[in-house]
Amino acid sequence: MRPRSTHTPPVIDGVEWVRPGPTSTQVRGDVVLAVVLMAAAAASVALHRATGYGDSAEWGWSALWAAGVTLPLAARRLAPEVVVVVMSAVFMAGAIAEVGEVLICNIALFIAIYTVGAWGRSRVRALVVRAVIVVIMFGWLLWTLIYFSAVQDYLPDLDREADGPLSPYVAYGLINVLTNLLYFGGAWYFGDAAYRSARARAELEQRTSELSSERERSREQAVALERMRIARELHDSVAHHVSVMGVQAGAARRVLERDPDAAASALASIEQSARDAVDELHGTVTALRAPDDAAASGADPAGSTLGVARLPHLVDDARAAGLPVELTVVGDPHDVTPMVDLTVYRLAQEALTNVRKHAGAAARADVRVRWLDDAIELEVTDTGVGDRVAAGSTAGVGQVGMRERVAAVGGTLELGTRPRGGYLVRARVPYRKASR
Repeated sequence: MRPRSTHTPPVIDGVEWVRPGPTSTQVRGDVVLAVVLMAAAAASVALHRATGYGDSAEWGWSALWAAGVTLPLAARRLAPEVVVVVMSAVFMAGAIAEVGEVLICNIALFIAIYTVGAWGRSRVRALVVRAVIVVIMFGWLLWTLIYFSAVQDYLPDLDREADGPLSPYVAYGLINVLTNLLYFGGAWYFGDAAYRSARARAELEQRTSELSSERERSREQAVALERMRIARELHDSVAHHVSVMGVQAGAARRVLERDPDAAASALASIEQSARDAVDELHGTVTALRAPDDAAASGADPAGSTLGVARLPHLVDDARAAGLPVELTVVGDPHDVTPMVDLTVYRLAQEALTNVRKHAGAAARADVRVRWLDDAIELEVTDTGVGDRVAAGSTAGVGQVGMRERVAAVGGTLELGTRPRGGYLVRARVPYRKASR
C-alpha cells in the first residue's frame, strides 16, 4: 500500500479535487479507534453470550469476527474502499453465523462507509463502492424478510392476530427498511459532507495563500515604483543644476586669468545653481517623507512650485550657462494638475540638460509650449550634432525618467534625431489623465 501524499493539492474548477492523505497523527488516532472498538465488540459478544442471546457461533469464531469487523478501521483513511469491502464481508458473515453482537459492528460499518465518502481519492470509485454495498445489503435484507415471512415459526413473538392496518410481518419489514435507509443514508450523506467541507477549507486556504502572495508582489512592486520615483526626482532636481555648475566651472577656469569679472560672474552662477539644487533637493526629500495621500491625490511630488510658469526662469538659467535658448508659448494657459505642471517643467529641464551635455558648444535650442484644447504640448529642439545616449543604456537614466513621467500622467513622448539635424523632444500631456 503506497502512502498517500499529505500535500494539499490545488482546487481547480472543473477538475476533481483529491483529498490529501492523512497525517501520522490521524493514522495513530485510527489505530486507537480500531483497538477500542475491537475491545468493545469483544465485550459485547461476551455479554450477549452471557444472556444466552446470539450464542450459536463458537466463541473463537465470534472473537475472530469481532476483530475482523473493527481492526480494518486502522487503515480506513489510507485505503477506505478496501476497508469498507472487507468489513462489509465480515459483517455479513457474522450475521449469517448468528453472532449476537449488533451495536459495535453497526458503529464500525457506519464509520467505514462514512470514510469512503470523506476520504476516497476517486469520487466515482467512492460512489460505485458504496452503491454496490448498499444494494447488496438491501438485497440481503429483503431476502431475510421474505424468509422470515415464509418460515412462520422463525419469529414466534410476532402476533399475527394483532389489530392494526398492517400485518406484523409487513410492519416489521418496514421498520427494518426505514432503519437501514437512515443508517446507510446518514453514513453516505455525512461522508460526502465531510469531503465537501475539506475541499472548501482547502480552497479557502489556497485563496488565502494566493492573496498573501499577491500582497507580497504588490508590496515589492510598490517598493520598486517608489525607488524609481525617488531616483527620478533626485536625478531631475540635481542633474540640471550640476550640469550648469559644470559648464560655469569650465568657463570660469578658462577666463580666470584674463577676465576676472567674467570668472566671478561664472562663480556666482555656480553658487546660485548650488543653492537652487539644495533647495530642490530639500523640497524633494520633504515630499518623499510626506504621506502617500499627497501623491495619490495628484499633488506635486517634488513639494515645490515648479511648473510651466517657471519655464522662463529655466530658460534664463540655460542662457546664463551659455546655451542660446528661445522660448515660445502658443495659446491660452489652462488649469492643470500639479503633477502635469511639474511633468512639463521636468521634461523641459531634462531636455535642456541633454542639449548642453550632447549637442555641442555651438548648438542652439528652441522651447515651444502649445496650449491645446485637451492637452499641453512641449517641444524642445536643438541644432546640435552630438548623438544622444540610448534610453536603454546605463547613462540614459534621464530619458528613462522622461518616459516614466509622461506615462504616469497618460501622455505621449517622442524622442529622436531630426531630418535637418539636431534632436527633438516632443511630449503631449493631457490636462486630465483619462480614467480607465
